[in-house]
Amino acid sequence: MIDAVIYRTKSGAIHSFAISGHAFFAERGQDIVCAGVSAVSVGAINAVHALTGITPIIDHDEDGFLRCTLPEEIQESTYEKVQLLLEGMVVSLQTIEENYREHIKITFKKQEVE
Repeated sequence: MIDAVIYRTKSGAIHSFAISGHAFFAERGQDIVCAGVSAVSVGAINAVHALTGITPIIDHDEDGFLRCTLPEEIQESTYEKVQLLLEGMVVSLQTIEENYREHIKITFKKQEVE
């Protein structure tokens, strides 16, 4: 199962997210759940960078682990754009979860950061 954890600040903004595991929906290379989650999460990171100029801090490996953390200092107007892009990612991941509950689980956690 793919585990997606969305970390929010006390005020509810997305601070980071981590995705790990495998969907096991189909064979490697044929797994539409894995492909969808990868496309949505990597696409969101790419959109944040391309559309706002913000470069998130990324950690990943070949086993399906991806962590994305926003840098500390982001101007307010840019921060709002970044949040909109990341919230769009969450909506897309939730849509995948609604259709493939046995293969992906999304969890939301509050961080102490603000």
